[in-house]
Amino acid sequence: MALGRKGARRIVVDGTTYRWRLRRRPTYFQGMAWTPCTFAVEHADSPGPGTTLVVTTDQPHLSNWLGHEGKPILPSDAARAIRQALREGWTPTSPGTPFHLDLSAGFVASP
Repeated sequence: MALGRKGARRIVVDGTTYRWRLRRRPTYFQGMAWTPCTFAVEHADSPGPGTTLVVTTDQPHLSNWLGHEGKPILPSDAARAIRQALREGWTPTSPGTPFHLDLSAGFVASP
């Protein structure tokens, strides 16, 4: 699974360049504030397909349809998630299934 380049942002973490992307439009479940916002990260300079990092946040998607307030996902949030995923064993240059990092503790789903 590779990220599309359109809408992806570059970020350099500890000297390595990555691309990260947050969905512009929420999924149905994110729109209803039933599930938290997610974003994806991949190694930007990998010669072949690598493993994608999928990060589940503790915030609702900012474009949810119910008006639940959240905070934007900042580059510093993405960098923190990348560092944590690397500590937990994510190998961005090796092919494989997506690596999931769940940071959703504290998320309260809409009833």
